[in-house]
Amino acid sequence: MTQHGTLQSTAPVLERPNRIIHRTRGRRHGPVTRLMSPGDLGQALKPFVFLDLVDADSASLSGFGLHPHSGIATLTHLFEGDVRYEDTTGATGYLPEGGVEWFKAAQGAWHGGGAGRSSRARGFQLWLALPPDQELGPVESLYQAPEEIASDGPARVLLGAHGGRASSLVGPSSTNYLAVRLKAGETWRCRRPADHTVAWVALGRGAVTTPERIETGELAVFGPGDDAITFHAESDAEFVFGSSVPHRHDLTLGYYSVHTSPTTLAAGERRIAEIGRQLKARGRL
Repeated sequence: MTQHGTLQSTAPVLERPNRIIHRTRGRRHGPVTRLMSPGDLGQALKPFVFLDLVDADSASLSGFGLHPHSGIATLTHLFEGDVRYEDTTGATGYLPEGGVEWFKAAQGAWHGGGAGRSSRARGFQLWLALPPDQELGPVESLYQAPEEIASDGPARVLLGAHGGRASSLVGPSSTNYLAVRLKAGETWRCRRPADHTVAWVALGRGAVTTPERIETGELAVFGPGDDAITFHAESDAEFVFGSSVPHRHDLTLGYYSVHTSPTTLAAGERRIAEIGRQLKARGRL
């Protein structure tokens, strides 16, 4: 992130209903490809502000040490393998393939992790900006097993609702986030709510047509529209689809934090600094 600033939008204007209006392959850093950040697409797609695609063997995921966040919530989902996690609420364990980590940092918390028991891990980690009434609220740390996640056909409902099935997680706004797995030749149709003018898809594996072709490692942004979007798998494919009402607030950034104002950013950073001192005193940092 950039340090302490309020972003002005330089991202594409959302137009052309249900058409792909922007594509990116992001920037790769070791085992992680950052497909979205607040300095680029995250400004146009907020509340979605960061999206990372992780695809690595266990040696590359040797460890992500404890690090802080405030003002945001993260949602991690794995299509393959498992990873180790811990956070300063006291939670620790392994996130399995098909599971969900929901970590609402809000007023400030630390988390970390690394390689699990599998030889490889592949999945997505999403960051969501929180609105003013939640960005300094209680921290929430929830870990869901695969069997706890609602499904609608090939779609796992990670957040929000689709096809009459709903996630048990409470998101910061009217937001849907789905994980979809299709076999070659299969087709899936998604109809987002009419007020979800923010919508995008990111491919972790394979290729689909919408009818435009989207390939592994791409994030594609859709213009607003309430017609169904049809995804046809050219090969075995795995992807995540997000849609939401827009986040109408500024993004004010710290090194590990995203808030709606300099005042709330300062409060969040004070809290994570306090927790950091406690961790150092216990020899954890």
